[in-house]
Amino acid sequence: MRKLLLIAAFTAVALPLWGAEPVRVVATSAVLGNIADEVGGDAVMVTVIIPPGFCPAHYDLKPSDLLAVAEADLVLYHGFEPWIETFLARVNPGARVLALKGPWNTPEPLIAKAEAIAQALGEVCPEEAEGFAARAEDFVAAVRAWADGARSRAAELNLADIKAIVMQWQAGFAKWLGLEVVATYPPEERLSLKDLAELVAKGREAGVDLVIDNLQSGVSFGAKLAHALGAVHVVLTNFPGALPGTPDLPSMLAANAEAVFSAVEALKASP
Repeated sequence: MRKLLLIAAFTAVALPLWGAEPVRVVATSAVLGNIADEVGGDAVMVTVIIPPGFCPAHYDLKPSDLLAVAEADLVLYHGFEPWIETFLARVNPGARVLALKGPWNTPEPLIAKAEAIAQALGEVCPEEAEGFAARAEDFVAAVRAWADGARSRAAELNLADIKAIVMQWQAGFAKWLGLEVVATYPPEERLSLKDLAELVAKGREAGVDLVIDNLQSGVSFGAKLAHALGAVHVVLTNFPGALPGTPDLPSMLAANAEAVFSAVEALKASP
């Protein structure tokens, strides 16, 4: 009898711990998936649809993506994926959905997205809301600490004196670092030889030092532009996990900044 009572007591304690189902989160990108992982911890199970090396506009959906959306408790997307709304309407109209529009590769927009995801997770799973909020605060603190150090380094290197032509998805980051952005350009499939000639003329007139590309948008156009200008070609990423040493968003921001800093140091060291 005593053994039965002990088993019953153990079961009563263990069931809430073992029986709790994680919140099933589907994120269209590695950006939103990484934030959900950081904020959700063990209380979430995150599925990312688009791999980090792919441009979202060029990704071909798979049947497994449809299944993940059908089973989701919370769906996170950017707003440039019209297919996600079609998916939801057909297979999971009752899911909690959060559209997180706008850029994410500078601190404040990234922080805003982390806070919004924490709030949405808390609404889906109220019993874990305090944990979500606490982990969001830790994430925000890490991003702000990195930002303070990056801004200090940018000031030391006088990035305001460095002129750049930048792929448009990285222009916000380049400006945040303090670079003078002379011109921007769209993804390379929209560009022509005429665009290249015009940017070369503009870059020569301004004395451009850097050409900054976005990995997911293609880098051959930027390489040609940099070669024509005698500028340094820098490739950044908008998604964590796409380049070595960038498993999460803080490390992605740090790697992008370091790529720019290293290029500027090389410029200053050259005769």
